[in-house]
Amino acid sequence: MRQNNKKMLFIGITGGIGAGKSELLKYIGKHYKCKIYLADEVAHLVKMPGTECFSKLLALLGEEILGADGQIDKAAMAGRIFADKKLLAQVNDIVHPAVKKYLLEQLEAARKSKEVELFFVEAALLIETGYGQLVDEMWYIYAEECVRAKRLKEARGYRDEKIAQIMLNQLSEEEFREKSDFVIDNSGSLMDSYRQIDKKLEAYTWQE
Repeated sequence: MRQNNKKMLFIGITGGIGAGKSELLKYIGKHYKCKIYLADEVAHLVKMPGTECFSKLLALLGEEILGADGQIDKAAMAGRIFADKKLLAQVNDIVHPAVKKYLLEQLEAARKSKEVELFFVEAALLIETGYGQLVDEMWYIYAEECVRAKRLKEARGYRDEKIAQIMLNQLSEEEFREKSDFVIDNSGSLMDSYRQIDKKLEAYTWQE
């Protein structure tokens, strides 16, 4: 294996719903020597039976959040905390630190292995949950609101009211830009976005 003396870069990927974060990370994962973690997937892992997070959520919300398989049912938990901001905050205070702990453990393992050059973490709430102080760079995946709305209608069947409500609860474009080191405009074609990524990462190993 080639010895890599370059410092591994820890990059946070954030942006509003429908911006296309997952699609761009698929491209990065295919073409660069990297590790990619999606916060939503990690949140599922840390809530598995037997974990500290699972026990705390069960104590807070009760057994009605469990599915037939004994795991936390995402829909049941969402229903339990829907419209209860205090309960939602308590859940977030349990889940977010568990996710962060898991990710930092994976980051440390990746640094020690010296097998990857880039370590990505993706989450819509990356800035709000304090990752700005942890990452080497924060990337903002931007797309015009009309483009994001169109994608959400086509891909997820969301109605205008739901889209507007979700966007209202996320950071504004100005806030995203202010807290980010690099912006990818994903309003147009994916090929255009890929070129922006390649230009940014041209110093790192191209894998194809």
